[in-house]
Amino acid sequence: MQSPNALIDAVGLATMVVRPGDTAVAMGIGDLPVASNSHYLHLMESAAIGALAEHLDSGETSRLLSIDLEVMAAVSIGVEIRAIANCVEVDGKNVRFNCDIYDGERHVATAQMKRAVVERVSFLARTAAQTLTAQAPIN
Repeated sequence: MQSPNALIDAVGLATMVVRPGDTAVAMGIGDLPVASNSHYLHLMESAAIGALAEHLDSGETSRLLSIDLEVMAAVSIGVEIRAIANCVEVDGKNVRFNCDIYDGERHVATAQMKRAVVERVSFLARTAAQTLTAQAPIN
């Protein structure tokens, strides 16, 4: 990761239009035809990844560690929503964001997200080794 200080206040943006397949009812997690909360999470992650993009070294990526999501409003099919992720803290390889989703000026959701910056190849190798170990037969 490049200079952690340069990452503070970095902002990422993401937008989506809510489609019928993005609703809680379509995903089987509710009976309302409104945007599912999981799509709010996805949109916030996309914004955070955008904020990080120019600050990562070649071969680095990030992964979600935690998110504390609060949903204040529902959004109907056909509405365009936008997410904003603002980097507020860098602690070693962990990066914390304040995220918000808006429908126009209406504040729909807010979250605090923590992501870890990882080296892609070594992370995938560790994950594969852990999976193989977990699947090994016990004699």
